[in-house]
Amino acid sequence: MNAITLRSLMSPTALRQLAAPMLIIMILAMMVLPLPAFALDVFFTFNISLSVMVMLVAMYANRPLDFSVFPTVLLLTTLLRLSLNVASTRIVLLEGHGGSDAAGKVIEAFGHFLVGGNTAVGLVVFTILTVINFVVITKGAGRIAEVSARFTLDAMPGKQMAIDADLNAGLIDDKEAKRRRREIAQESDFYGAMDGASKFVRGDAVAGILILLINIAGGLVVGVMQHDMALSQAAEIYTLLTIGDGLVAQIPSLIISVAAGLVVARVGDEGQISGQVVRQVFSNPQVLMLTAAILGVLGLIPGMPNLVFILLASLFGWLAWWRQSNPIDGPADEEAMKTPTQADIAAATEQSQEASWADVSPVDVLGLEVGYRLIPMVDKAQDGELLKRIRGLRKKFAQDVGFLAAPVHIRDNLELKPNAYRIALKGVEIGSGEAYPGQFLAINPGRVTGPLSGRETKDPAFGLPAFWVDASQREQAHALGYTVVDGSTVVATHLNHLILEHAAELLGRQETQALLDHIGRDSPKLIEDLVPKQLPVSTVQRVLQNLLEEGVNIRDMRTIIEVLAEHAARIQDPLELTSRVRQALGRSIIQALFPGDTEVQVMALDPGLERVLMQAVGSGGPEGGAIEPGLADSLLRQTVSLAQRQESMGLPPVLLVPGQLRWLLSRFLRRSVPTLKVIANAEVPENRMIRVGATVGSAA
Repeated sequence: MNAITLRSLMSPTALRQLAAPMLIIMILAMMVLPLPAFALDVFFTFNISLSVMVMLVAMYANRPLDFSVFPTVLLLTTLLRLSLNVASTRIVLLEGHGGSDAAGKVIEAFGHFLVGGNTAVGLVVFTILTVINFVVITKGAGRIAEVSARFTLDAMPGKQMAIDADLNAGLIDDKEAKRRRREIAQESDFYGAMDGASKFVRGDAVAGILILLINIAGGLVVGVMQHDMALSQAAEIYTLLTIGDGLVAQIPSLIISVAAGLVVARVGDEGQISGQVVRQVFSNPQVLMLTAAILGVLGLIPGMPNLVFILLASLFGWLAWWRQSNPIDGPADEEAMKTPTQADIAAATEQSQEASWADVSPVDVLGLEVGYRLIPMVDKAQDGELLKRIRGLRKKFAQDVGFLAAPVHIRDNLELKPNAYRIALKGVEIGSGEAYPGQFLAINPGRVTGPLSGRETKDPAFGLPAFWVDASQREQAHALGYTVVDGSTVVATHLNHLILEHAAELLGRQETQALLDHIGRDSPKLIEDLVPKQLPVSTVQRVLQNLLEEGVNIRDMRTIIEVLAEHAARIQDPLELTSRVRQALGRSIIQALFPGDTEVQVMALDPGLERVLMQAVGSGGPEGGAIEPGLADSLLRQTVSLAQRQESMGLPPVLLVPGQLRWLLSRFLRRSVPTLKVIANAEVPENRMIRVGATVGSAA
């Protein structure tokens, strides 16, 4: 057991998990435990190398989130520098009287060789580095992080809506949407953390100044009072050691501050910083040539350092000539900067002429094409109102009808009129219209009290008379009894009407299988017993399409599946199965037509006409029946007239017929009377009272 435990503790995963806690414990221990001079040299060198490494990682990152751990690294490096300051202060004050190398070779090198052993020069250099770090770099980086965090947080709702719009339009899948949402949240957290982490660097700079002053004062006290040194000697030794200590800590701090500035100052995700600088600063030959000319003129002025100016002017002139001969187009990576050869161009042309399956693009199930003036309504960057309405439309369709329709693919079409739109189903236009952003459509529902001045038109969804009016006439239209809607609502309503009208065509094999899978999660046994053991998916799809074609929703899938499972053993005909399902759904069908417990007021067939139609159906089944042309014309005219009378009375036009005739008459009549509902006697629940208000065929 002990061997297994030891092996698990020594695994790479366990060591990685222990690395961070051990590093923090080690840093904190340096503040308390005394360190020898050699250990200080090692840790100071490690601190310098770590800061350089952090700066290089920041430069080579393609985007800020590639270095998302930077705020944590900033805290750890700051804590490391402060702990080294404490450890070096201890050894300087304890061993400083022994000589300039008492605190290690690194501090001695920074105190002697970098500032020439001159305390005044050392103080000035330290002060300048601190000012550069504290006032310039850290303050600027902190301000950028603060503003970026604020703007990123303000932009989050818009970015989330853009992701939802892409998801609803079918441009991305669920996994890509989750990845983008996670990236937006990480971006907000990153800039918020950077805003707070920049305070570490500022505090580190202030602490460096205070530590310098405290160390100088403490060194003078220790040297004069404890080691009986002369004041000048103590000042020289301890001041140089303190300055060396301060410079050793301040230079890595400055490097880390530069790395922080590089990370938060990034704009765009176009590659590494070095590539962006080369492409954007040194790629324009005109700029380089003008710079060379200015330096050349300055180099000709007497008293100026002519050689230096002429040398740099020549360098920029050569660079301008080289850029003119080798222009940069596209990304700044090395492969993109290479000039293609004739062979490469020929190969690319030959490859582009080869046809492939990638050239075969599938037809969108649902498509919406808009003219260029309607683009703001569907532009995710401008938070188009129509995108939100389409998202709500699909959700309401799924709740009301019972399945999730295909996403609406939206694209602009310059061949359309500027304010026109076109709705297509499987590549075929099923509706079109015009909308005017900034204006409102005032629809006449039939009871307005006065006319309006505006662009006369018709409601594209229902064909009602309407006017396009300005926003200033909106209140007047309301007062006159018009129904007033904006342009995005007009398009969304038209789209919703057409989707409901073509719901059966939207239920494909893939949607049917997805619906069965959804039901199978809650009732797996029910689906397993039916599909594919008793019925294929195609038959189930045909039954559901038959229901949808006549305006019956399929939300009650449990009842539908149970009825199919009950009769599938002896009935395979989709029409006969549809009749059995309609009988089981009779309560909901009648409830949708006659809400509450009111009586069912319907039209019925004359007994004589009913006998004739029953003979026409004969033994060939509902699909094999044929009606004599004269009788069909008379039947159609009477049904249209009676249906219009029913609608004028505020009643739904419903024709009650025997079950054998229902499919034949429904298919025959609904093309001329789309609002007519043909129901079978068996579909009316026993607890509903039936009243026949009109008889079809009494005068036929």
